[in-house]
Amino acid sequence: MTAAKSVSDAVASRRSVRGFLSTPVDPAVIRRVVEKAARAPSGGNLQPWHIDVVAGPKLDELKAIMAKRVPESPKGEPTEYHIYPEVLNSPYKDYRFQVGEDLYGALGIPREDRMARLMWFARNFQFFGAPVALFCSVARTMGPPQWSDMGMYLQTLMLLLREEGLDSCAQECFAIYPQTIGNFLSLPEDRMLFCGMSIGYADEADKANQFQSRRAPLEAFATFHGI
Repeated sequence: MTAAKSVSDAVASRRSVRGFLSTPVDPAVIRRVVEKAARAPSGGNLQPWHIDVVAGPKLDELKAIMAKRVPESPKGEPTEYHIYPEVLNSPYKDYRFQVGEDLYGALGIPREDRMARLMWFARNFQFFGAPVALFCSVARTMGPPQWSDMGMYLQTLMLLLREEGLDSCAQECFAIYPQTIGNFLSLPEDRMLFCGMSIGYADEADKANQFQSRRAPLEAFATFHGI
């Protein structure tokens, strides 16, 4: 995908890419983007995010660890936060259901083929073939406002990646293996893993990249007062 030419272009072209080319990414670009993204808003300027970037032989090592770990513990490890609410009501559960159906529809995997869906989901932990992985963690003392700051950092990062012609996929699924990832990254006890991210150049021929997730219409989520 070509580089974004404006903020609007970056927002419109950013998507969760689930198939990457093996093309290497210039380390200097990653360092530049990770640094620039730190201008994201942060309440009280706490800057609560901590970023670990993994590539090259170290990423190969992590992929090998996850290739063994996922079959060993397919349901993951004890999680440290709820990725989704324990009770997910409409319209949110409908949005989640629809994006899953759209994705597996693009892949040609029917709902009843549960094994094929599980095998495809396991590709998350191989970073969809991306040459760069990124992890975001946060001090355990931080609360919801600081977690919001992390989200703003990550969104800023993904938009800056688009400016560089790169694509990404933010992956909270890594939160189901907090011990494995934490041990690999040597995270201190007082820091909690939030999510992972795959970074690289999109493989436009990959079926997983042939669909775009839907978004609710403006009137479904916005109310305007005096405007």
